[in-house]
Amino acid sequence: MSTHPAKPSMRDSLVAAAFQLFLERGYEQTTVDDIVKTAGVGRRSFFRYFPSKEDVVFPDHEQSLADMTEFLAASEDTDDPLVRVCEATRLVMRMYAENPTFSVQRYRLTREVTGLRTYELSVVWRYEKTLGDYLRTRFADRRDGTLRANVVAAAVVAAHNHALRHWLRSGGEGDPLAEVDRALEFVRETWSPEAAAPVEGDDDVVVVITKRSTPMWRVVREVESSLGES
Repeated sequence: MSTHPAKPSMRDSLVAAAFQLFLERGYEQTTVDDIVKTAGVGRRSFFRYFPSKEDVVFPDHEQSLADMTEFLAASEDTDDPLVRVCEATRLVMRMYAENPTFSVQRYRLTREVTGLRTYELSVVWRYEKTLGDYLRTRFADRRDGTLRANVVAAAVVAAHNHALRHWLRSGGEGDPLAEVDRALEFVRETWSPEAAAPVEGDDDVVVVITKRSTPMWRVVREVESSLGES
């Protein structure tokens, strides 16, 4: 009994047709009419799945955002919030890693088209906001809770994007999940409660005795000299 590969969904067919044309003609030179003609469907079918031509370039982010939101909502009170947001961000990298060829093509396309880069930044902001919203609820009892939540969310997104860009620039070579794990580990080491707590004896105390009339630049030099920084 012979088996046949599953037929791509209409949504996948539209994405495939769009990128075929983007690569052949360029993004700006490709219209929605061109895409639906290549896919063999009507304009109404296109707009059933994608509000605009820009959206067909990022067909997976809405689901990825939904998955991240659901993952964070399922957190337990005992979960470390920093670990949890790092794990949530890892879901996004996994989405990119599922189709390296497409991810690399999209990366190169967004580097060429300013409008797509702007659109991509708006998507990144939504990821950061999702992480920040979760962290603000977890840090609500802290005096610096809002600030900490915003800074940690931005740091996690920056670490993820650093690893992602490095992988995409390599043409999708290597293990992107290992790369993002290394980047996120840096964030965890920096922002974990243990890292934030001062350790007795870590700070040097320097006492400088000088006349009131001594110029400030000379006082600074004395301090630097005592710390071995001159």
